[in-house]
Amino acid sequence: MADHYEVLGVSREATPDEIKKAYRRLARELHPDVNPGAEASERFKEVTHAYDVLSDPKQRQQYDLGDQGGFGGQGFGGFGDIFETFFGAGQQTRGPRSRRERGQDALIRVEVGLDEVIFGTHRDIEVDTAVRCETCQGSCCQPGTSPVTCDICRGSGQIQRQVRSLLGNVMTSSPCGTCRGYGTIIATPCVTCQGQGRVRARRTVPVDIPAGVDTGVRLQMPGSGEAGPAGGANGDLYLEIKVKNHDVFSRNGDDLLATLEVAMTDAILGTTATIHALDGDVEVELKPGVQSGEVVTVRDRGVTRLRGNGRGDLKVGVQVVTPTKLSSKERDLISQFAASKKSPAPELTHFQQGLFARLRDRFLG
Repeated sequence: MADHYEVLGVSREATPDEIKKAYRRLARELHPDVNPGAEASERFKEVTHAYDVLSDPKQRQQYDLGDQGGFGGQGFGGFGDIFETFFGAGQQTRGPRSRRERGQDALIRVEVGLDEVIFGTHRDIEVDTAVRCETCQGSCCQPGTSPVTCDICRGSGQIQRQVRSLLGNVMTSSPCGTCRGYGTIIATPCVTCQGQGRVRARRTVPVDIPAGVDTGVRLQMPGSGEAGPAGGANGDLYLEIKVKNHDVFSRNGDDLLATLEVAMTDAILGTTATIHALDGDVEVELKPGVQSGEVVTVRDRGVTRLRGNGRGDLKVGVQVVTPTKLSSKERDLISQFAASKKSPAPELTHFQQGLFARLRDRFLG
């Protein structure tokens, strides 16, 4: 292959402006619209490729190193750099690279209610993402057209040239600057996706959220992420769950926790209370003499276990409410009861934590 500097008619010390001016002059002279001959067409391709290489600082540096760097002042990073410069980068020499790439994964945060967690729920989630272009079906080309083989690298995606080195004349390989290593050129890009094979769009993703999920759990949906370029495979979609706080119930693992306020008379005599739970009414029996801080457990009325069978429990903490406003008749009745009961006088005893602390310890214990 001819020397790029010779093709453009400039010296190796030419500035970027000098290289650009030389290319423009030759392009005007050799352009097929001006000079339709076959020889001029081939010459025009050589000039264009030479300019692609020398106008890119990195490619020009690699080209100069390959031609005259040797082991001298330009230097190498090690044996890997030496072999890459002399013989081409390992995988790039195997052939053109594919335009198709896997799409990126996507992460979406989804809020669900505590009542939805008990048995699971279904959601239709709106996602703004990349989808396959319907016009070209991911081909990147305008319908009725297809990619054409690159004339410079002849479809290999690589440019080989012979260079002089201390090892003698060797062949080096680098990605083609005209087709960027693809081996083909999209002459007529799809106007809808601008030759990308995908477009941005909003789509609906149906999601079945399993029972028992908790805040921080991530659900993976393979193939529901972004569409890849040029018809590449879709990435994955990850849903990060956040369970919203409830006004009445809280959660500890698979158990549901709640506090039941009980009138003093009901605590003394005992009663049956109806609790409006998240999945229907529950009857809780309170024995006579129930104390504040006691916990009544209702089996299998908690959250369905995410990985396992059955459900957790519903734990109800009792809080006895002492009346603060009494009528004179009620006060007389209470006084009569106190006199007949002959309760001991108040006295110090071992320190006990507050109601909610005691409930917490019993809930979690």
